[in-house]
Amino acid sequence: MSEQTSPRPRVSARLAAIAESATLAVDAKAKALKAAGRPVIGFGAGEPDFPTPGYIVDSAVAAAKDPVNHRYTPAAGLPALREAIAAKTLRDSGYEVKPSSVLVTNGGKQAVYQSFAAIVDPGDEVLLPAPYWTTYPEAIRLAGGVPVEVFAGVDQGYLVTVEQLEAARTPRTKVLLFCSPSNPTGAVYSPEQTAAIGRWALEHGVWVITDEIYEHLTYDDAVFTPIVRAVPELADTTIVVNGVAKTYAMTGWRVGWMIGPADVITAATNFQSHLTSNVANVSQRAAITALTGDLAAVEEMRTAFDRRRRTIVEMLSQIDGVRIPAPQGAFYVYPSVEGVLGRTIRGVTPRTSAELATLILEQAEVAVVPGEAFGPSGYLRLSYALSDADLVEGVTRIQSLLAEAE
Repeated sequence: MSEQTSPRPRVSARLAAIAESATLAVDAKAKALKAAGRPVIGFGAGEPDFPTPGYIVDSAVAAAKDPVNHRYTPAAGLPALREAIAAKTLRDSGYEVKPSSVLVTNGGKQAVYQSFAAIVDPGDEVLLPAPYWTTYPEAIRLAGGVPVEVFAGVDQGYLVTVEQLEAARTPRTKVLLFCSPSNPTGAVYSPEQTAAIGRWALEHGVWVITDEIYEHLTYDDAVFTPIVRAVPELADTTIVVNGVAKTYAMTGWRVGWMIGPADVITAATNFQSHLTSNVANVSQRAAITALTGDLAAVEEMRTAFDRRRRTIVEMLSQIDGVRIPAPQGAFYVYPSVEGVLGRTIRGVTPRTSAELATLILEQAEVAVVPGEAFGPSGYLRLSYALSDADLVEGVTRIQSLLAEAE
């Protein structure tokens, strides 16, 4: 008799456990409904609605015609781009890094993934302030790490405290993920808060992976504070993640980077040499132009985002049951909708923000991302990186629908 055995899984357990990006899923669903003729307005995508500035595009066109860009280049990035990133770090963050400390990646997501892969071993715990960007916990798990959520709600302005971090720290804690300005909340840590968290990490030997992709998008009196500038001694145990996507409206160009200690960058570069090799050369040439130019185009976009931010906060604040601290950075609002849950709207009684988001899409034809994608239920994320007219129309639809809550 032949031995009966269960069939082996076709997909590896590691990849089968990965959740789809909720933000991209919502954006894809909104676009599919629009393509089918429905007047859906999407607040899901985290990308500027502006075109990449023309002078950057022109440099890419010229680069595409140059045969030197038709060949493999160093996995760590074009030397000229690594130099430009080092110079940009000094200009914008106020401290020096060597070009050899820079690794150019295929977008910020690859930088995030490789940062965790470079320093996290199986069982290591990573403190993850919540609400968090949906990709962080998946990248941590892929590296074998254990995400440990540290939640700060609406009453804290979505900013975790040193006391909360210390309460979550264990002998297995290896890394703190730090993101300011924040996706998904738009919260910005003050210079004092950033320095306090940096000193805590230094005192306890906790590595910091700091995501600074929204550094140029702050509003009112908020300022971006690089944690390495606030606590220079952290440089040897900090990895900085950044990219051109948000600042220069270059999400599709896929150029990011990580900055870190020499041994970490060497390890991540070796990994990338097997994973993807070099980033597309034309995109790298475009990034050089972006980083070495002025920030005039960036300021134009920031002004538009600020206008939309004030509009969306004002409109959402008028909805009964919604609480929303004004975001001070990025281009997201993160309202608490706990006061809406449990009330009946058009015969439906949503108990979770996921159920509420489905109701809003089906009844108001507006796509928003539920809080479950970023941590606890009870919240929605809306990106205001869309036209002023669509923003007002979309939020007006939400206002009208939720006004029916009983």
